[in-house]
Amino acid sequence: MPVTLPRMPTRRAIGCMTGTSIDGLDAALVEIDGSGLGMRVRFIRGHSLELGEVSIRLRHLADQHPMRAHEITGLMHDFADLHTRAVRELLAGERCDLVSIHGQTVFHKPPLSWQLVQPATIARATGVPVVYDLRQADLAAGGQGAPVTPIADAVFFREMRDVWAVANLGGFCNVTVAPGGGVSPDRIYARDVCVCNQLLDGIARTLLHCDFDADGAAASRGIEHADALIDLEGLLESQRRAQRSLGTGDESAEWVSRWRAQVAPEDLAATACAGIAEEIALATSETSILLLAGGGARNKALARAIASASAARVAPTDEFGLPGQYREAACFAVLGALCQDRVPITLPQVTGCTAPAPISGAWVLP
Repeated sequence: MPVTLPRMPTRRAIGCMTGTSIDGLDAALVEIDGSGLGMRVRFIRGHSLELGEVSIRLRHLADQHPMRAHEITGLMHDFADLHTRAVRELLAGERCDLVSIHGQTVFHKPPLSWQLVQPATIARATGVPVVYDLRQADLAAGGQGAPVTPIADAVFFREMRDVWAVANLGGFCNVTVAPGGGVSPDRIYARDVCVCNQLLDGIARTLLHCDFDADGAAASRGIEHADALIDLEGLLESQRRAQRSLGTGDESAEWVSRWRAQVAPEDLAATACAGIAEEIALATSETSILLLAGGGARNKALARAIASASAARVAPTDEFGLPGQYREAACFAVLGALCQDRVPITLPQVTGCTAPAPISGAWVLP
């Protein structure tokens, strides 16, 4: 039976997101006027938390290492506590009508996918209804369960007049491409393109001995290696042409292993940026403006490479009122509101689910 929640004229929703890079928890507060696909959304503010030692355990599980049941449940409890803290600190005592939580993807290989989360703890501790598990309905309907944010992108950027695209530079890069002039679900194109931060962070951890290449500093010092780039282009092209969601097993660690003895770490990072940029440019070749979001948008070497490879105007989503760091979290806030409105959040032409697309999300009330 559908969950009916009290409806305010203007809703305030929080979205919480941890990506496949497992490098932090982002929470975003948005204000929503209206309902369904006619809603107007304004980003209010965001808040981020480091995952601390929880990230080590999450990565251990995501890397498919065995864990005991009590270890997993303990991880879920501690991860929920971080969400509770993020929501409370973001709200600072202000009103919120719903919290939409992605959870941590620890396995994704359709039709199987697991976003680890313990929503009841969060709902009880915050006193706010929580919607979660936003991918499973699409998977059950034969879809890939990803990407799920394109319809939220269309809501945020509904005022665009020309063909536009958003490239989310997360663990894997996905793009949303849409015509200008409002929200037209059947005219939205979106897909996973190729590995992104999973590869760049893998180089950083393995060869640079740091969690990530801050600001792309190492890649900026590097020089592209022609042979390694040709090898990478073949690998990334196969991902772009696969027409499926990317996840477990697509991290491209084998490319790093093949070239680490022959290419300096900085050069390997620069080469990876060039290869990723080329695939993004190909996937968004018909757009007038390409907006960058996600953690990779702060990688200056990657952003420069994308601007060089693309014929479109390249700009961060920040220039259009949505900070790139919080784009996914803000999108999940919108998706939660759409779930409340009983509007499908996935698109058959994007995920491959059976039409009509299902209503997504499970709810926990405080």
